[in-house]
Amino acid sequence: MTDTGVLQPLKTWSHLAGRRRKPSEYEIVSTNLLYNTRPDAPPYEVDPGVFMNRWYIEHRDGSGLQHADWNSFRDPDELVYRTYTMLQDGQETYVFGLFDQFDEREHDEALDPAWVEQLAVLYTPARYLFHALQMASAYLQQMSPASTITNCCAFQAADSMRWMSHTAYRTKELQLTYPDAGFGTGEREIWEQHPAWQGFRELIERALTTWDWTEAFVALNLVVKPAVEEAVLRQLGNAARHQGDMLLGMLTDAQLVDADRHRRWAGVLVKMVSEDPANVAQLASWLDVWVPRADAAIAAFCAALPDSPDAAATATAATRDVRRTLGV
Repeated sequence: MTDTGVLQPLKTWSHLAGRRRKPSEYEIVSTNLLYNTRPDAPPYEVDPGVFMNRWYIEHRDGSGLQHADWNSFRDPDELVYRTYTMLQDGQETYVFGLFDQFDEREHDEALDPAWVEQLAVLYTPARYLFHALQMASAYLQQMSPASTITNCCAFQAADSMRWMSHTAYRTKELQLTYPDAGFGTGEREIWEQHPAWQGFRELIERALTTWDWTEAFVALNLVVKPAVEEAVLRQLGNAARHQGDMLLGMLTDAQLVDADRHRRWAGVLVKMVSEDPANVAQLASWLDVWVPRADAAIAAFCAALPDSPDAAATATAATRDVRRTLGV
């Protein structure tokens, strides 16, 4: 006689059983991994009144955008750590191939002295900006309520770290060729005081002190990053080509490949939250605050680019196109 009262053990990956197929590598290693999103329980197994618990309850669980099932989010590229490192190993091979080839051709020695001065003002200080992008992505990684979102933020932070590393590498190369031009020594003062950077400095510093995780996402992925990518990467890269600096033009193109991937996952998350009209209204409200700041940052930076009279208008229009593509 069968004892029907005995429960059968759950199969491996039971939370994915509804799909009625063997889960993919992405699903196995990416979904439902967070332990601090337990219903009706404090995020961490300490006193509910501890500051850390109150922080998550307020700035994650009580965020301005809400969704019934954050774990339903999926990265459209379905990257996991293994595939991300494979992908970016190829990217790094390409970038350092650029560095080696242009070095062999004595590229830096052939640069126009006036452009060298511009690089010390408009390019090498960007490592401060890229590091701030990394920190902002890391905050999203820490605060997001689903492991699939966390992974995208982690890879985005790593990409910003790569951009910073590329800039630091180029800073040292330029310093070796032009030891008296201020490379490696003058960037902090320029970042903190030069008019070209003050819009972006204010923009990213405000983003870094935005605690609500969903507003932080909106600020970073829908406003700050598109502004940086269209002005500091694309328009600076175009200006570099006009000055005969093909290395910088090709380097920024390579970094924009990462930006396209970041936009893809951001678009999926926007579509997901936009199913709720209340979220749509909140998104619009936040964009009304953040977009003018980004426009001002683009205008200040692009005004300093040589031989680029339309750079600000082009970059600003491009950020609008990005947001339309993302659904906002």
